[in-house]
Amino acid sequence: VNVLQDRAAVTQQAKVPTMPSGNKSLAVDFGGITKDNVEQLRMINTSSFPVQYNDSFYKDAVDRKDEDLCKFAYWNGFVVGAICARVEPIPEADGAAPGRKRLYIMTLAVLAAYRGRGVGKQMVESVLDHVAENIDTAKYADVDEVTLHVQINNTDAMKFYMEKFGFDKGKMVENYYRRIDPPHCYILSKKLR
Repeated sequence: VNVLQDRAAVTQQAKVPTMPSGNKSLAVDFGGITKDNVEQLRMINTSSFPVQYNDSFYKDAVDRKDEDLCKFAYWNGFVVGAICARVEPIPEADGAAPGRKRLYIMTLAVLAAYRGRGVGKQMVESVLDHVAENIDTAKYADVDEVTLHVQINNTDAMKFYMEKFGFDKGKMVENYYRRIDPPHCYILSKKLR
């Protein structure tokens, strides 16, 4: 009996969140990426992607100071996911008029134990909703679309973006990735205007 009581006390002290049973969606909170917590972003990305992002990626995420586009998802106070997006020019070579921009989703990662619980969907929705609510502000006035790259064998990600958010699968880019196989990706995009 003492052993069981000791285990219960240790569990209570550690305050480790227990997952609700079933496939219920988890309601998450969002928080910004700062110099004090950016290593958590590196940990999530390292555990989620077959590529390693260099230090400049993490420095840029902190320097951007844009909690609306780069943020953590928290469940019960623990980081369970992250999304990083940015506004960038659309190359004229892609058929865009001069000065037009896009929202580019650089990364979306959810820790494995929390996948399939609506965390990724809530993160993408929060970014897309923010842009839609502010589409006429100076920051987003020239933004016409949202895009991302997805490795050609990542069918789960393609299904996620295409079925849940209406993205279209565009052209395949050969040898986009380095040091992973296959190195090719598809461009997924969605028009905002």
